[in-house]
Amino acid sequence: MKRFSAYIIAGVLGIWLATGIPGVEFEGTLASLALAGFALGIINFAVKPILDILTFPLKILTLGVFSLFLNMAIVWIVDVLILEKIFNSFTQLFIATVILWVLNIILAKR
Repeated sequence: MKRFSAYIIAGVLGIWLATGIPGVEFEGTLASLALAGFALGIINFAVKPILDILTFPLKILTLGVFSLFLNMAIVWIVDVLILEKIFNSFTQLFIATVILWVLNIILAKR
């Protein structure tokens, strides 16, 4: 349960920090930001381990780089479905993914 809540906190905090990226404009409420963070946390906790197993051969072939693209796909899906496209470019999505990756390492690995 502690790890699950860490993923939720990392998701909410990561999306909130990503709104500080130049060009990213979030016009929703705090509740929609929390909902997006909650969805991202659930996906990272429940779905991502399954995707990690399924994409393991690609990670081996790319020496782990594919993991970054998998994380970017997850952030993009949450962006399109819940946040209504706040990331307008690949660079913004990449920076947000790196922010979320660092937060997940710090918070969820303890």
